[in-house]
Amino acid sequence: MGWLKRLFGMEKPENAEVNPAAQAVQQAPSANIATATQPIPPERLGLSGEYDQSGLAKRVALAFDQDPQLDDVNTLWVAQTGSTVVLKGKVPSQEILNKMVSVARSVNGTTDVDTNQATIG
Repeated sequence: MGWLKRLFGMEKPENAEVNPAAQAVQQAPSANIATATQPIPPERLGLSGEYDQSGLAKRVALAFDQDPQLDDVNTLWVAQTGSTVVLKGKVPSQEILNKMVSVARSVNGTTDVDTNQATIG
């Protein structure tokens, strides 16, 4: 089972990307202001460029799915706190954890990777 399926209960969407181009977000018009668009913060960018509260975590999960060294680690979870990727659970080795940190850092919007809740073993 892949990362996206295990963590978020979803199959990889057809147009999913680790670093998609952002779509503009429409803001509700107020009485005196024309409809405006604002960019999506990188940590809220979904798999297809849409706004997604858990977008960064999902894109990191997709990046892990795409790496053959990481596709069978099923004792670790990915979350996010703002633009920090949080890895929690158990990994087989320090080498695998280092690889996961490297992959997570390569995803647009990641400012830090927290491994305080990850254990080796």
